[in-house]
Amino acid sequence: MPRSKPDWQPACPLSALRARAEMLANIRRFFSDRGVLEVETPLLCHAAGTDPNLQPFTSEFRLPGQSQGTPLYLQTSPEFAMKRLLAASAGSIYQVCKAFRNEEAGRFHNPEFTLLEWYRVGFGLDDLMDETDALLACLFAGVRESRPAERLAYRALFHRHTGLDPVSATPQAFAACARQRGLAEAEALCGEDRNLWLDLLFSHLIQPGLGLGRPSFVHDYPACLPSLARAKPGEIDVVERVEVFMDGLELGNGYHELADAAEQERRFEHDLSIRRSMGLPLPPKDARLLAALDFGLPDCAGIALGVDRLLMLATGASAIAQTLAFPVDKA
Repeated sequence: MPRSKPDWQPACPLSALRARAEMLANIRRFFSDRGVLEVETPLLCHAAGTDPNLQPFTSEFRLPGQSQGTPLYLQTSPEFAMKRLLAASAGSIYQVCKAFRNEEAGRFHNPEFTLLEWYRVGFGLDDLMDETDALLACLFAGVRESRPAERLAYRALFHRHTGLDPVSATPQAFAACARQRGLAEAEALCGEDRNLWLDLLFSHLIQPGLGLGRPSFVHDYPACLPSLARAKPGEIDVVERVEVFMDGLELGNGYHELADAAEQERRFEHDLSIRRSMGLPLPPKDARLLAALDFGLPDCAGIALGVDRLLMLATGASAIAQTLAFPVDKA
């Protein structure tokens, strides 16, 4: 009878560690060749993102001899600090770092994960998709075949698969669609919440068919879905947001970045009101980010990609734990 693997040993094969090292080297070479500056920002900060769908880890900092400390938050993304560097005229920048999201664990999630995030001054959404496509081609060269990427507008894509307009359809119409597709239990979960309906129908009916044999870029999302993207000119119900998928797996989320401090604060307040109604903790708004936006964020676009998920695709792993030396259950 084969002996079980000792608990102290890594969860992934050593080949996965070598693949990770090679991918990180290729990422750094890619951005170095394009003149993009690598930066580091703190992961333990005084504020956190307010998105109701993301739950930060909290900690406390105490000076020697203090009995009561200051709350600090592990960052779900380095976005806010990187935008402060952009406002300080750092130019185009990228970062590879750990990010932390509580209440996320499973086949495609680990609460501590590796994120690649970059911002390109002067880029719009089309430029960002071009560069992301080029990076993916670089990272998967010689590893997997891939045709040129496809670009799909969210509204048209959603209508094609559901027959519904994601902006104007009623919750009752979403519920009828769910029942027709064998998702009758969704009505009790989503109720009158448009965001939940869009996320559920997209993830069940659309996402599994995206990125098959080539990357899929889904762009121009409904403004009701949470994001830090600016509104699309001339389309009040749409924001300049993009997500990229391969093999039905979401790899990243990007924006033509919101630069309006007042609008950003309004979105923070909206998020906090939702968190309040759900009984969730209320992290403080990032006042330093708002001050940086008020000072002036250059016109830019940015995106974050999950490195562990990229490694899943590069190595043929079926779960994110197979790309990590020590996932949360072995940490």
